[in-house]
Amino acid sequence: MGHSLKILGRTSSINVRKVLWTCQELGIDYVREDWGIGFKPTQSAEFLALNPNAQIPVMIDDHGVLWESNTICRYLVGLYQRHDLLPIEPAPRARVEQWIDWQAVELNRAWGDAFTALVRNNPEGLDAAQIAAAVQVWNDRMGILEHQLASTGAYVAGNEFTLADILIGLSVHRWQMTPMQRPHCPAVAAYYQRLAQHAGFHTFALDGHN
Repeated sequence: MGHSLKILGRTSSINVRKVLWTCQELGIDYVREDWGIGFKPTQSAEFLALNPNAQIPVMIDDHGVLWESNTICRYLVGLYQRHDLLPIEPAPRARVEQWIDWQAVELNRAWGDAFTALVRNNPEGLDAAQIAAAVQVWNDRMGILEHQLASTGAYVAGNEFTLADILIGLSVHRWQMTPMQRPHCPAVAAYYQRLAQHAGFHTFALDGHN
């Protein structure tokens, strides 16, 4: 399939890396431009014309412009008809998409204060009690994932690797690498090892990313 693809965003962004790992799984060639902190400003008129939220990533291809990382990933998987990553039948597809949405709505929001305080040198000035509370919220969400992975014994939505594992896998790596107290989660630990068998996880998580 001939497909011209450009991705705007810096690789230090976990949301950009979701899209890049998806592209690697699909075997898609792309051109990437650095935008965001330390690079071209997303508040510029040029960027706001593409995404009025001033957030990365932005994807540009033959069909137009898209923003929101999970939407971009869904789109690319659908475009390349990788039904193993995102099933076409309603019920199995919904089981994958509920975890995609959970990553964006629950897990992604849960790490905000803890990650900012512990990795980004606490620019919000949170005190020790606030940081401890933020860590607890994050660990609570990971407890939900632990329960699910213990149930499936494999991947987030069942026995097979899906798009949900790309998005959640990067989040698990961030949790694993943040310097904080974590509960023992054997199912998450086993999942982390399974993810390490994927080249994209090495490239966009293990190779020096958080």
